[in-house]
Formats: sequence, C-alpha cells, structure tokens
Amino acid sequence: MKNSANNTASKRFRSAAREIACIGLAVAVITVCAWTSLPVGPIPFTLQTLAVALVGALLGWKRGTVAVAVYLLMGLVGIPVFAGFKCGTAALFGPTGGYIFGFFFAALVPALFRLLPVKKFWVRTALFYFGNLLGLAVCYFFGTVWFVLMYRCSVGYALALCVTPYIIPDLVKLAVAALLAVRLEKYVR
Repeated sequence: MKNSANNTASKRFRSAAREIACIGLAVAVITVCAWTSLPVGPIPFTLQTLAVALVGALLGWKRGTVAVAVYLLMGLVGIPVFAGFKCGTAALFGPTGGYIFGFFFAALVPALFRLLPVKKFWVRTALFYFGNLLGLAVCYFFGTVWFVLMYRCSVGYALALCVTPYIIPDLVKLAVAALLAVRLEKYVR
C-alpha cells in the first residue's frame, strides 16, 4: 500500500514538473521571438504572433494562456521580455500595450480549436489557421482600441499605422504556426 502511494506521488510530481517545463519553454519561445524584431514605426515586426499562436495551439487553452500570462507578468515586473528588450509598465501600459495584452486572446482562440476532434492533416492545419486568424483579429481589435484611446486618434489612423503594414507578414506567420502545431502536437501531451 505504501509503495502505491509513493508511485502516485511520484507521478504527480513528474506531471507537475512536465507542466512547469512546458510553460517555461513556451515563455522562452515567446520571449526569443519577441527579441527577433525589426523596428518599424511604433510596433516592430517580430515573430511574437507566430510564437503566441503556436503556444496556444500546442499547449491548449490552460497551459497556453498561463504561458502568455507568465510572459506578461515577467514583462510587468521588469524582466526585458518584450520586443526591443523592453519591460515594465511603460511598455505594457503604453500606446501599443493593447497588442501585448491581446496576445492572451491570440493564444486562447487557437487553443480552443485544439479541442476539435479532427485528425486529417490539412483539415486540422486549416482549423488551426482559422483559429489563429480569429485570435489575431481579437488581438488587433484590442490593440487598436487601446492605441486609439491612448493617442486620441482616429480608428483609420490607428489601423493604417498599427495593423495594415503587419497583415501580410502576420498571415504568413500564422500559416507557419498552424503547420508547426499540427506537426508537433503529437509530441506535446
């Protein structure tokens, strides 16, 4: 009986350790992808959208959203995890902070698509891509509203400056994220 209890405790510990490791790795991937940036205007071109969509699709809604929340908290407390090695309240609550907060939704929506029981590769890839698009649309919406409120500018100006230049690159990144998610999901439990 005692051996059975030890095995159960050992399995729980390994499971918790695996969960923490997955979330930590996801945060690291998002951070490295944020640092991979090309400064253009108020919002740099980064690989964050790819990483956030991939994390959501691979880890599911619980672990994926926890990973993004940890990423946001790390930036808030002063760890330079954001694009351009930025951190703190100035980065998170500045004019483009809405897009950073929007990453939460950009991970959550494709994570919910993971729950669909579709097995065919291209259909599953298309579903993840659609989920990524919806998540990005929510991220764009949240970030644009935030930008308009911070700068007191028109929606058209905010879209022209913060969304339009990023649409094509983001569509490509989301396609890559969907393909990677379907290829890698069998390795992530």
